[in-house]
Amino acid sequence: MLDLTINQQGLESAVACAREKNIVIPTLEQMCHPERIPASIKEKLGSLGLWDLDPLNLFRITWKNEPAASGGEYGGVNHIELPSSLTGVPARIVLLVGKWFPTGAHKVGAAFGCLAPRLVTGQFDPRKQKAVWPSTGNYCRGGAYDSNLLGCESIAILPEGMSQERFDWLSKVAGETIKTPGSESNVKEIFDKCWELRNSGDDIMIFNQFDDMGNYLWHYTVTGRAMAELVESLTDDADKRFRGVVLSTGSGGTLASGDYLKQQFPHLKVAACEALQCPTLLNNGFGAHRIEGIGDKHVPWVHNVRNTDMAIAVDDEVPMDLIRLFNEPAGIEALKAQGVPAEIAENLNLLGISSVANMISAVKFAKYYELGEDDVVLTVATDSMEMYQSRLAELTAERGEYDADDAAYSRGVLASTTIDNMLELGYYDKKRIHNLKYYTWIEQQGMAFEDIQAQWYDEHYWENIQKLAPEVDKLINEFNARTGLLEG
Repeated sequence: MLDLTINQQGLESAVACAREKNIVIPTLEQMCHPERIPASIKEKLGSLGLWDLDPLNLFRITWKNEPAASGGEYGGVNHIELPSSLTGVPARIVLLVGKWFPTGAHKVGAAFGCLAPRLVTGQFDPRKQKAVWPSTGNYCRGGAYDSNLLGCESIAILPEGMSQERFDWLSKVAGETIKTPGSESNVKEIFDKCWELRNSGDDIMIFNQFDDMGNYLWHYTVTGRAMAELVESLTDDADKRFRGVVLSTGSGGTLASGDYLKQQFPHLKVAACEALQCPTLLNNGFGAHRIEGIGDKHVPWVHNVRNTDMAIAVDDEVPMDLIRLFNEPAGIEALKAQGVPAEIAENLNLLGISSVANMISAVKFAKYYELGEDDVVLTVATDSMEMYQSRLAELTAERGEYDADDAAYSRGVLASTTIDNMLELGYYDKKRIHNLKYYTWIEQQGMAFEDIQAQWYDEHYWENIQKLAPEVDKLINEFNARTGLLEG
């Protein structure tokens, strides 16, 4: 559960820190409805770059930023709809676009969701404590970004095999970066390093996205509402035509949006996708893979498995091949020749590696359910190719320059997407997946046995977390009132 107990001493220190650094905290409601942000804040944003290390950019943690590198205002939910000429299915595949968040990935929102409740309750003292951000990449970047704005020391933890761009960026923003063994699926090694830091005697607070319900609450409230608003704008018959939301597992946070959506559209199906090389949900599998942006070999504590209807596994070779098709000049030209509109073909760099995996999973979902041209499937472009240019260079060094023949092959890979490695989850399939939490969270990480039981059997467990959004906003408003910054 999300603890909102007030620590008065820590709160006074956090308020003083915010006042000193001129930090105003946005509410979850403002992230859903940026039109409600004070005019004085909006005016100042006009001169800021999207990635600038300025506290005002906290107010750009929203799906509704104008897609501009600097000086942007607000608009509708950022998204890209992929045409049938690209996907090969008649259904409408639509991705929310994460590039237009600060840091270029929506994980900065999840990091805020974990940090803000502890800051405005005084549980985290930015003057005394180091903030530790365990991640496979984007989340620790978001955490380091938020920490930098607060002027507190941060420690980013991520596997050594992640893209070089992540480490280059962190070297400029994070106080310290710790590389753990392995790559995308080596999450336990990250957790082991967290225990080492806990036992070091240093005054730290670990913001673990995999078990922190602030992650769940942010995505349920902000991403879920953005998705609902988007789909209502796409079709006049959302109650019937909004067929599914397909999301890679990662920390499990984004899947919380499915909980919100199912409450609005009860017929909806929620699908969780993962790498075929590490099919934890599909068949309790393990392994290593190249889909950067999702971590595996465990089921996140924040994943409400009871609400997941399907598991989908994607061969990691597919997104690695398609990022070349979507980004190399020969690939883009081939797509245009195939009938993909130029405005789409030239903007597929909005999809990073895990985003392409999400797209493929959505295509598999649409094929499995034989969806028609009026049906809508949503997924997320977590980040863009901005963080993966080194991967393109590595693929060129390994496989040679990408030419028209390669593009023809890649288009064949996309066209041959099938409904293999998919599983509709019945009651006991879901319970099997949920039970995997025991080994990570009860045996290794010290969670209470009563809580894992409550997650499955207590019908109010997840609802009680969802209801905390207004309370978090109330605490944020009180925090801002104590700093007195909005009054000026």
